[in-house]
Amino acid sequence: MISQPSRHCTVELQALPSRIGQVRRIVSAQLRYWHLDPLIDQAALGVTELLTNVHRHAEPDKVCTVEIELLLDRLTVSVHDHDPRLPQLRDAEPFATCGRGLAMVAAVSESWGVRPQGEAGKIVWFTLPAPSPAVALPAYPGYGAVERAPARPAVEHAPARSAVAG
Repeated sequence: MISQPSRHCTVELQALPSRIGQVRRIVSAQLRYWHLDPLIDQAALGVTELLTNVHRHAEPDKVCTVEIELLLDRLTVSVHDHDPRLPQLRDAEPFATCGRGLAMVAAVSESWGVRPQGEAGKIVWFTLPAPSPAVALPAYPGYGAVERAPARPAVEHAPARSAVAG
């Protein structure tokens, strides 16, 4: 399920490899819709690493929620899972094939952290600075407002939607 008020998007999923790619595409499409194209690569990398951690480590299940939110000049990407164990940033051996996810999130983000949720699990998040000035989404006309046609046809991008249940 995806809910999308103007600057908020939530995706609930099972952190399986095929779903991780879908969420990465949803996040990318949503950032394009918000005219935040410069943040796509960093946000996609960060959400991929956080979802991979859920896939590899979360117990008792792989169900999680990804949330992206733009407040003022800051994009926050967070992943909530049901495992109360907190992730640990660690140094990976030079030839290790895993163990660098949180270090990569830390490297590409402005800040990151973990919010314990007790028995409900945890939320791992990171922030990215939004380009200044952030482009405003088109406003919906108020009741009784007169809307004028644009001088030339405008191209509108539809918000990201998921066709995947679960």
